[in-house]
Amino acid sequence: MKPENENGFLKRTSIRYMIFVYFTVTALAASIFIGLSLYSRMSKQMSDTMQEENQILIDQVNRSVDVWLRGIMKLSDSLYYDVIKNADLENERVNREMMLLYDNNQDNVENIALFSRSGELLEAVPASRLKTGVDPTEESWFRAALSKTENLHFSVPHVQRVFDVSENQYRWVISAARVVEITEGSSTEQGVLLIDIRYDSLEQLFDEITLGNGGYVYLMGTDGELIYHPEAQLLYSGLEEENLEAAAGYRDGIHEEMFQGKKRAVTVKTVGYTGWKIIGAAPMGGVTLNALKTRLLITFIVVFVAFLLAVINAYISTRITTPIEALEKSVNEIEAGNLNADVYVGGSYEIRHLGTSIQNMATQIRRLMDDIVAEHESKRKNEFDVLQSQINPHFLYNTLDIIVWMIENEKQADAVKVVTALARFFRISLSRGKSIITVRDEIEHVRNYLTIQHMRFKNRFTYGIEADESVMDLASVKLILQPLVENAIYHGMEFMDGDGEIRIHVYRDGDDLYMKVSDNGLGMTKEQIENMFSEKKHVASKSGSGIGVRNVNERIRLYFGSDYGLSIESELDEGTTVTIHMKAIPYSETAEGEKINVK
Repeated sequence: MKPENENGFLKRTSIRYMIFVYFTVTALAASIFIGLSLYSRMSKQMSDTMQEENQILIDQVNRSVDVWLRGIMKLSDSLYYDVIKNADLENERVNREMMLLYDNNQDNVENIALFSRSGELLEAVPASRLKTGVDPTEESWFRAALSKTENLHFSVPHVQRVFDVSENQYRWVISAARVVEITEGSSTEQGVLLIDIRYDSLEQLFDEITLGNGGYVYLMGTDGELIYHPEAQLLYSGLEEENLEAAAGYRDGIHEEMFQGKKRAVTVKTVGYTGWKIIGAAPMGGVTLNALKTRLLITFIVVFVAFLLAVINAYISTRITTPIEALEKSVNEIEAGNLNADVYVGGSYEIRHLGTSIQNMATQIRRLMDDIVAEHESKRKNEFDVLQSQINPHFLYNTLDIIVWMIENEKQADAVKVVTALARFFRISLSRGKSIITVRDEIEHVRNYLTIQHMRFKNRFTYGIEADESVMDLASVKLILQPLVENAIYHGMEFMDGDGEIRIHVYRDGDDLYMKVSDNGLGMTKEQIENMFSEKKHVASKSGSGIGVRNVNERIRLYFGSDYGLSIESELDEGTTVTIHMKAIPYSETAEGEKINVK
């Protein structure tokens, strides 16, 4: 047995503290020794490696910018050769085709516009007009396009100041312009095609691009102007400086320069077509050691530290992993289904706490499983009660009584009609125990119910059913229309002086399915409507099916979620409209009438 004070120490010792105590002294001594021995050697190697990685990163950025430029050039060619060159602007507009290309490239493009040689705006998307007092022919991109008609010209970043937009904000853009041939009737003249490129689309290519050892990347134009810089605002405000003149004279490759009293490596890569330069600047540093001594020293240190750490790690691993392995065996038993298995509790504080938590979890799982079984039994009982309540004795008795009366009065045809409707009514009511049926069956069920009630009440009301064919094969919760029609007959028209009217309309609106039941009965107050949904215990109709409005609403919400259900609109002496809102789901996608998969 271990002394009591040792057991008390272990109880207070955490796994983090154990690892810290055993490893810190060795790791700290080894780290200091290795760090001092290898610093000078590794610094040079890291410097060389960083330069290689910086070169690779600059190449990757160059490819990204090249792809970005090719996308703009491809868009320009599509606008010219596929839209403008094939169109006669005297008889047709190209706004629709330009808008289509704009929509496909709106992440990168701010505006697309077509100007005549005199600066008249012919077409523009999405902008529609020029700013007052603006002359496009005075813009640098317009003059550059006309000066070299064979090229696509890219401007430096600037604020878009040509078009009048509704947004009260500045938009930084890079203007790409070229000369195009415009056909108007029998004449052909030159025009200028402008594509305002969103500056942030270029900026995204450089976002979070940093070089090793605190370096950075910037983009410079052919004339030495700055196109992108991570510290652009500081440069423009004069708080920072950049060696742009020297960079403008560098060719592709790696160059060394002194800047602000520090030596740094400058990597240059020219972007095709535009002649822009991607420039990466990173500080330089590093000291070399004798290669042979370095290898011998590193070999000795690695072997010594590896041996020392292997011995210590073997001891620590045994102390730490033995309780974990015991706990794993307990967890495997629980995973195999034995929730009554004894869970190992021992080792460090964290492992003991984990074992206790797993033990409590197993107990909670057993309790939850018992609750689920009880809840399942209760749900099945409730479903059975609902099914039983669907067949109300009063309704069946009254229907049979009217059938006998018809037979006695030699109205066999009417009796056959009622019997047929009653048989179909109960066939759909049962539906082999399914809770989900098609809209077609739900409408057929309420149609049979209305047929029976129409004969019972000796034509005291009229009814009509309107349903689009497109909704017939959608899924519906069973028996939701009939309770609403029942309320309309027994409550809405019970004390009416004139003839009643019931209308049912089923339609689809996008992803939603709606069923409306309207009557011209006595109507309800707002308080009566609220009570229909808020009563803790719903009292069924004495003559109906026993399924109330609140029951229907809860069943719809159960299958489709809280965003769906019933809504009621009613005015006293005017009538009532009850709207059923469900998700439009094909019946074929349900689980054989038992489950609706709402995504």
